[in-house]
Amino acid sequence: MEISGSLTAIGYGLSAIGGGIGVGLIFAAYMTSVARQPESQKTLQPMLFMGFALVEALAVLGLVLTFIK
Repeated sequence: MEISGSLTAIGYGLSAIGGGIGVGLIFAAYMTSVARQPESQKTLQPMLFMGFALVEALAVLGLVLTFIK
């Protein structure tokens, strides 16, 4: 029995899982901090979206790298 295939699918799967975990942690930290200090929402919201964009950009980069060979 011979196993054939590509490891790029596994690599993209891992990058998608990492992106999902990263987004979850970012939003959990944001909700916790705003629940503790609601007046800090306007300060924290831009940082939330910057972190979200960075994590998603890395996930998209993982998708792009799966198609490059």
